[in-house]
Amino acid sequence: MTVDYTPILPLGADTTDYRRLDIAGARTVHGAGREFLDVDPAAVEQLAFEAYRDVSHLLRSSHLRQVAAILEDPEASPNDRYVATELLRNANVASGGVFPMCQDTGTAIVHAWRGRHVLTDGRDAEHLSLGIARAYRTLNLRYSQVAPVSMFDERNTGTNLPAQIEILAEGEDDYRFLFIAKGCGSANKSFLFQETPALLTPDALLDFVVAKAAEIGTSACPPYHLAVVIGGTSAEFALKTAKLASAHHLDALPVAGSGTGHGFRDLDFEHIILTATQQLGIGAQFGGKYFCHDVRVIRLPRHAGSLPVAIAVSCAADRHILGRITRDGVFLEQLETDPARFLPDDADAGRRDEDIRIDLDVSMAHTLAQLSAHPVGTRVSLTGTLVVARDLAHAKIRERLDAGEPLPDYLRRYPVFYAGPAKTPSGHVSGSLGPTTAGRMDSYVERFQSAGGSLVMLAKGNRSDAVRRSCQAHGGFYLGSIGGPAARLARDFITSVETLEYGELGMEAVLRVRVRNFPAFIVIDDKGNDFYRRPPLLTIGAAPQ
Repeated sequence: MTVDYTPILPLGADTTDYRRLDIAGARTVHGAGREFLDVDPAAVEQLAFEAYRDVSHLLRSSHLRQVAAILEDPEASPNDRYVATELLRNANVASGGVFPMCQDTGTAIVHAWRGRHVLTDGRDAEHLSLGIARAYRTLNLRYSQVAPVSMFDERNTGTNLPAQIEILAEGEDDYRFLFIAKGCGSANKSFLFQETPALLTPDALLDFVVAKAAEIGTSACPPYHLAVVIGGTSAEFALKTAKLASAHHLDALPVAGSGTGHGFRDLDFEHIILTATQQLGIGAQFGGKYFCHDVRVIRLPRHAGSLPVAIAVSCAADRHILGRITRDGVFLEQLETDPARFLPDDADAGRRDEDIRIDLDVSMAHTLAQLSAHPVGTRVSLTGTLVVARDLAHAKIRERLDAGEPLPDYLRRYPVFYAGPAKTPSGHVSGSLGPTTAGRMDSYVERFQSAGGSLVMLAKGNRSDAVRRSCQAHGGFYLGSIGGPAARLARDFITSVETLEYGELGMEAVLRVRVRNFPAFIVIDDKGNDFYRRPPLLTIGAAPQ
């Protein structure tokens, strides 16, 4: 019997636009009757450094073009256009190389494919890690990786290592890399579902995928690049394929299947799912059409008794960059260095009616009264003092309550902003500082509000019904901040930052932050209303009233 081999993920030609780095990367050597590419370890390290410098500040032109297209779509809601405009402004700020585009500068993930005629010293992961660590140490990035020192105790590594590095043997005489900076918001929205072949009908599969996509919500900073993988030789392969597809790394897959078992893209189903997500009304975070920029649907072979389905997203900080080492040199994908060209000429494009201005420093009672006078979906402009606190700080404060101590006064006096800044650039008051996922703090809300604190919370994404009920019972509010424009928020809306407590926690410390005209939306109010649960969100183009 003749066996025809085909890879599961056969890709076409690489059409990426690369720039050549000024690095002496490799030389040609001969041995065993063959010609090899001998790669300098220093080139591998420098390539990683350059990749994470670029990807922390720059985006692909194709991504920015999709964001800009929202402004031209008459079906886009006012909030779609407002968010798109802020994301473009943020890209322009980040491109200056000072503020990273997102405060969560991510887990460093490297997928690499080393050709059979490429020689190294065998310590490739170490060299890549050294370049990554140098980028995070010397640039205004954030250390987010924590090491377990025991089963229940952790410590920040202070280098953003370890990185996730996977190197496969594939190809001939070139070394290819995909560098990813993956923030926890989008990483936490990768899902695996173990289904059965009963799902393989058009209606059942569509209903399933759209329902699961809607459950992702807005916590990972839409508009998304959504990837859906149907099938897979294993659960982990399905998830890995979804991650690669969300980075558009598998765009060149075949568009039809065959009996050999290779994966392929289903372009028709991609369009069907994209249209269905537009009809959800979730939009670009605060209602509308643009929940997704695009959808990738990959169909994979599977064991007859198993049907894994994997879903992953890439968020507004779409941070992926390709690299190559070849006989001709060391190359890195050319990202967009002039995102300002995508900004509209009208500086007020995407604006709605004048925001409701709230002075946070008058009193908490004044802030609550101001918010109570307006419906969910109202956009507000905050000036005054916020307290920044997130996961570890909340855990420590709950320990104090459990020990019979009172809630810290700052949580009763000021709104709490769930965030963790990147490093502060020289000459500036704050590093990139944007909202983190609110849902991770849901379990603390009722306890803190019953003690008189956290009555106004500011973060991104939807909250649980328990938070809605607590706000109704205690007169509290949850305000949504735009997820994604952390560079712009830091540079243009934050006027001072000082540490209040737990300075040893680094980016998890409690901070006092003063803001000016900081934009936010009322998402949950003191009457039990939740913007993300409103019926109007089921209509295309729905926007807050």
